[in-house]
Amino acid sequence: MTERKEKMAAKLAALGAVVALSIPLSACSPEAPEDSKPQVLTTFTVIADMAQNVAGERLEVNSITKPDAEIHEYQPTPEDIKRAENADLILNNGLDLERWFEKFVANTDAQTAVLSEGITPIPISEGDYAGHPNPHAWMSPAAGVKYVENIVKAFSKLDPEGADYYEKNGKEYAAKIEAVGKQMEEELQTLEPDQRALVTCEGAFSYLARDAGLQEKYLWAVNAEGALTPARVADVENFVRTNKIPSVFCESTVGDKMKPIVQATGTEYGGTLYVDSLTGPDGDVPTYLDLLRYDAELITKGLSK
Repeated sequence: MTERKEKMAAKLAALGAVVALSIPLSACSPEAPEDSKPQVLTTFTVIADMAQNVAGERLEVNSITKPDAEIHEYQPTPEDIKRAENADLILNNGLDLERWFEKFVANTDAQTAVLSEGITPIPISEGDYAGHPNPHAWMSPAAGVKYVENIVKAFSKLDPEGADYYEKNGKEYAAKIEAVGKQMEEELQTLEPDQRALVTCEGAFSYLARDAGLQEKYLWAVNAEGALTPARVADVENFVRTNKIPSVFCESTVGDKMKPIVQATGTEYGGTLYVDSLTGPDGDVPTYLDLLRYDAELITKGLSK
């Protein structure tokens, strides 16, 4: 048995012992000291929140990127690499989001799982990354449910004794995502046909726009694309003027790059949307469900003017 497998076996044995001792005391979910729990590492906060909802008290879940952090161009630190070496399972988005992922896992024999597996990607249609998959699939609640299914599968492989527990948590959490998805659909469907164009900094809303029947226009396809070109700015300005777009938006991790569009066209800045990162507990979107609700409400409010 390898050192990694020995450590994992020890953690699962400790977890099993805690569960056994807890049965006479309580019928609630099994708990274990954090240092004895299998360690799950994620690449960003959105999927960390998803994973935590499935993991409950059986696993320790952490994200290498902090709240409000940019994910596309993130460079793992030596400390991140060390955390990867000590992890038992690493979850990533896939779809070319974490282009640094191979370097990140080069020196670890932890299990890995791609949470977008099984999702049909929307291809990027223009710019430096034309033809590549748009990585922001979690912005569709339907895709979010698929992420949860993949998390359940990965956790059950890591900790087979907890499979029923993860399955139960996953179904309950997926139902919450579906409920929020229905709420978003109802809210966005209140927009009139001439209000159904979403203009953002990054093309991060392709999956949400598809689900809601919105036309999408953006300054760049993905944050990793590079410098904003004058031609692209002019194209978006023309779109906003021609279609009389009442509000434009930008994402939390890129700052206010819509200022030139607002100044040139007289449209309003509709506010900051969240995509790649959650906020801290006191922010607008401390959870994935909060992110979906917040964005749908802000988009509807901005485009209804």
